[in-house]
Amino acid sequence: MPDETVSDLPELADLSDPDDKKLVTLARTSRARTRALEGACVRDQDGRTYAGATVGLPTLQLTAVQVAVAMAVTSGARGLEAVVVLGDASAVNEADLSVVRDFAGEGVAVHLTAPDGTLVGSVRS
Repeated sequence: MPDETVSDLPELADLSDPDDKKLVTLARTSRARTRALEGACVRDQDGRTYAGATVGLPTLQLTAVQVAVAMAVTSGARGLEAVVVLGDASAVNEADLSVVRDFAGEGVAVHLTAPDGTLVGSVRS
């Protein structure tokens, strides 16, 4: 699948909010703990967070966002407020945007960050 281009959205380009910083920290921790290509964290509408990392098994391939969304779904979340993807990508994967849209609809902030937590860009689902 082609990557979705990350666009600069001024209203999303600031991760200084403590809740958003928490998403970055949890995504970074998940990635580091598993030595995965990417880490991700989502926040549901109740403020609960779910972190995940890329799964790369011969019989199971999941992005970090897919893992985090699956954890939210299985925990009874009804939607998402925000998503952080942390890794080396220069664009948000279309598969990640699709799973966020499928679960939470359009308009959810999806932030892409470098491994050090620096914001690369943001898009909406």
